[in-house]
Amino acid sequence: MKIQKNILQNGMRVITVPMKENPAVTVLVMVEAGSKYETKEIGGVSHFLEHMCFKGTRKRPKAVDISRELDKIGAQYNAFTSQEFTGYYAKSSPLHLDVILDVVSDMYLNPVFETAEIEKEKGVIVEEINMYEDMPHRHIHDLFMELLYGDQPAGWNIAGTRETVKNLKRDDFVDYRTKHYVSGATVVVVAGTFDEKTILKKIEEKFEGIHEGEKHTKTSVVEKQSDPQILVKFKKTDQAHMVLGVRSFDVTSKYNSALKVLSSILGGGMSSRLFQKLRDEMGVGYYVSASNDSYTDHGLFTISTGVDTTRVKEVIKAILAELKKLTEDTVPQDELQKAKDYIIGNMFLGLESSDSQAEFCGYQEILKKEIKAPDEIAQKILAVTSDDIKSLANAIFTDQNLNLALIGKFKSDASFKKLLTFGK
Repeated sequence: MKIQKNILQNGMRVITVPMKENPAVTVLVMVEAGSKYETKEIGGVSHFLEHMCFKGTRKRPKAVDISRELDKIGAQYNAFTSQEFTGYYAKSSPLHLDVILDVVSDMYLNPVFETAEIEKEKGVIVEEINMYEDMPHRHIHDLFMELLYGDQPAGWNIAGTRETVKNLKRDDFVDYRTKHYVSGATVVVVAGTFDEKTILKKIEEKFEGIHEGEKHTKTSVVEKQSDPQILVKFKKTDQAHMVLGVRSFDVTSKYNSALKVLSSILGGGMSSRLFQKLRDEMGVGYYVSASNDSYTDHGLFTISTGVDTTRVKEVIKAILAELKKLTEDTVPQDELQKAKDYIIGNMFLGLESSDSQAEFCGYQEILKKEIKAPDEIAQKILAVTSDDIKSLANAIFTDQNLNLALIGKFKSDASFKKLLTFGK
C-alpha cells in the first residue's frame, strides 16, 4: 500500500493511494467538523449541513442535478457525520475520475443553502432521528454516550434533537461552515486507479478558492466518574438491548493496540469468549460484540448485546465474570495469537476496495495527523503480550469505571445497580 501525503500552500492536505489495476477510484473529502464542534443551540448542524451539500450548488442548483450526474456514470456516493469529522465521497470507474472529483469538490465548496430546501430537509432529518430511535440495537449506543458524557458535546446525539433541527436557520449553516470548513482542516483522499503524475494538479485546480480562515476549536471532553452509572430506557420490545462499558483512552494512546486485542478476545468472531458464553453456552441472544472507540480526547471500551428480556441480570453477571477473568488470569498464547490474527486478517480483507482504503487513510489523518500503513499497524498488534492484556484489564475494569445503558421493558434501574460490581 503506497500512501503519498502532500500539503498544499493553503494548508489543505492531499492523500493519494494508487491501487494498480483496481477497477474503481474513490474521491473522499473529510473535514474536522462534527457534533463536538457545536453548541447546544445549534445541535445537529454538522449532520444537517452534510445533507444540505447534496441539495444544490452554484453550478448544480438542484439536488437532482447532482444525483443525475453521478447516477448516469454508475457512481456510488454518500456522506457521513461523526463527533469529530464529516466526509463526502464518490466512487466510480477510473474513466470518470474527473467527473466525481468535480462533483464532490463542488458540493464541498459551493453549497447554496436555499431556505426552502432547508425547511423541507428538516422533516427528513426529524424522521431520521425517529427511525434510529425505533432501532434499539442502534439507539442504545446514543444512550450510552449520553450516560458517559451527559450534557456536553460528546454526550449529545450527532443528529441533534427534533427541537434544535427545527430551529436551525440559513445563517446557522453559513456561520458554522465559515468557522470549520477551512483549508487547514480539510483532507482530500484519492484511492484506486488514477494518473499519479496529474492527480495533484487536478485536485489543486478543483479546490482553488477554498476558505483559508482560522479553524475554530471544539469543546474538550470532561471525564468525570467515581461510581458505577446506569441509564435505563423503557420501551416495549421483545428483546432487551444493552451496552456495558468503561472509559478507555484517546486515539493517540499507547494502549490502543492492546485494546484492539482485548476486544478481539472478548468479541472477535464466533469463537470469542463472549460469543461462546452468551450465544453458544447460555443461548440468550443472537449478537454480541466488543469494541474500543477512540477519539482525539477520550475513549470508551464497550460490549453490546441483545438478549432475552427475562435473562438480562444473568447476562450482566456473565459479562462481568468474563471481564474479571481477564484481570486475574493470563490469556493463553494460542488464544492471544488467534485474537491477533483475527484483527490483522480482517484489517487486510477490509482494505480490498478503493473506498475502504480512502477511509482508512482519511480517518487516521483527520484524527491523528499521521497515517500508519497496515503492515505497521499489524506489527504493533503482534507485539501485544498476555501481560499487556492483564495489565490493561486491571486498569479499566474497575467498579467505579462501570457503565450500563439498557433499553427494554424496565421501569426502574434500581434492580440493576447492585449488579454493577466485579466483587473485588
